[in-house]
Amino acid sequence: MRIGYLEDDQQLAALTKEWLVSGGHSVYWTDKHKDFIQQVKQGAFDILVLDWELPDITGIEVLEHIRKILRFELPVLFCTQRDSESDVVTALEQGADDYLVKPVREFELKARISALARRAGLEKELNDTLEVGPYVFDLKLREAFKNGVKIALTEKDFEVAVCLYSNIGRVLSRAYLLETIWGLSAELNTRTVDVHVSRVRKALGITSESGYRIKTVYQHGYRLETIAPTD
Repeated sequence: MRIGYLEDDQQLAALTKEWLVSGGHSVYWTDKHKDFIQQVKQGAFDILVLDWELPDITGIEVLEHIRKILRFELPVLFCTQRDSESDVVTALEQGADDYLVKPVREFELKARISALARRAGLEKELNDTLEVGPYVFDLKLREAFKNGVKIALTEKDFEVAVCLYSNIGRVLSRAYLLETIWGLSAELNTRTVDVHVSRVRKALGITSESGYRIKTVYQHGYRLETIAPTD
């Protein structure tokens, strides 16, 4: 999981990041809310972990921006020293998905992250095939089929298609696709992603007749949506 972590206590942040990385997660940490929000806008994360008390803003204000301005629904966990019932209620009412009072304990934190991921459908069973509507993706042989007919896809086109069909309804930024499919060290521009998405759309015949469409989300990336098939 790609976790965005906003925390101004550098010592605590370093320890928490170490715990999460040891659990197999990729963690981006910052104590600057503007940098954090910019990364969120780019679709860089699967889950967010927020502190409440920050130097020039509150975690609640950051959460409000994410929910009401960006309209992003990714899971949010609050980690804070504020432990009153009213604080917990406020965070949950503003859109937080879970609330953890400091001092944070390693295994509880990992368990809560995993629980959020399961509820959001981010932890998927490792099957040999992914079946969505008329499409079947053989993840072992790395082959794609539509209505039983094999579709010719390059290696990267296959990975793009699987990424899209594993995240129906979710906005995937170009940066997210570059990191997921080409790796962090890949020196590629976002045009590369656009080309591959276009090829996947054509190869898989993603039109209104298929029941799906790839929507371009301005300044973000792409979202695969289900629609009512046309006759």
